[in-house]
Amino acid sequence: MAVGTALGMWVSQAISWPMSFVAPLLAFVFLSLPLPRPTLKMTLGFILVLAASSFAGVVLLPFLQHARWVGIGLFVLALFYTFYFTARGGSAVIGMLMTVGLTLVAAVGSVSIVVMVEIAKWLTICAVWAMGFVWLAHALIPDPPSPPGRAGKKPPPAARPDLETAHLRAMRSMLIVLPIALIFFFSSASTSYLIVMIKVATMGQQANIDSSRSAGRSMLESTVIGGFGAIVAWQILSIWPSLFIYTLVLLVFALLVGPRIFQGPGLRPKGPMWSYAYLTMIVVLAPAVTDGFGSDGATSAFYTRLFLFIVIAVYGSIAVAVFDAFWPRVMGGSVSLQGKPAPA
Repeated sequence: MAVGTALGMWVSQAISWPMSFVAPLLAFVFLSLPLPRPTLKMTLGFILVLAASSFAGVVLLPFLQHARWVGIGLFVLALFYTFYFTARGGSAVIGMLMTVGLTLVAAVGSVSIVVMVEIAKWLTICAVWAMGFVWLAHALIPDPPSPPGRAGKKPPPAARPDLETAHLRAMRSMLIVLPIALIFFFSSASTSYLIVMIKVATMGQQANIDSSRSAGRSMLESTVIGGFGAIVAWQILSIWPSLFIYTLVLLVFALLVGPRIFQGPGLRPKGPMWSYAYLTMIVVLAPAVTDGFGSDGATSAFYTRLFLFIVIAVYGSIAVAVFDAFWPRVMGGSVSLQGKPAPA
């Protein structure tokens, strides 16, 4: 995980194509799960899901341009499905990709058609690069062999949540993402805050995965921890602005959070929280580094972005608490990032 994410960030920043930091971010999402080396079928599926969800905004475009409320209604239905897919036991990686691609492209498409098409294109390219980084990480550091007694054995399939519980979990995630997405729909500055929508979309899936009463606190903790890590990294880079140091900092932080994410062949109970904390760190830090090391504008944008993330995390925590107060049945355990029950 640490090697793949750090190498991915080094390559993407060295080449510096548009939205290059998204590629190592997607690679981390995949590598932070206790999954085997991806097959060709899994790789193509990963890329196609993100591409399909991104270019789905093209379908909504005529409605967003000429019948905005109809387009927003279709967007709400599509967004609900991305959360419902995960809540019913689907892969949270696929669910997150669908949520991120849909929210980014649809929000931007309501303002600029040209920018929407460009974002959809570069998201797809970043997905290709991300899977390349995942394959490289597995080639450099192969998975350890399975114990003799467990070789060839597959875990039993997880019990799928019932329809009502899945609907409630999806609605809870919608309560976090939809209000902020609607603000972007009616804001002419939505193209300037794409990174904020990535954070909002991942928070929605985080609330979907963790259906316990501590979900709101977990979102706030992951944002604060990730933000603190980003501040430390930014101060280090202000002293020594270098791509090598940037890569080294990401590697060290990944090695620090790695033992808190994984436990043997699986995840720790609070592993997803630490995973989202590191994800937050990348999302806060990477755009600021792209803006330029040490410049006043980049520093100002860095702290502004961090402040927005904390505000959004506070809102998400309150939204989850309010929803759980009215619909307590949504609680009753968490779902792991692989779609399997996990301890609350």
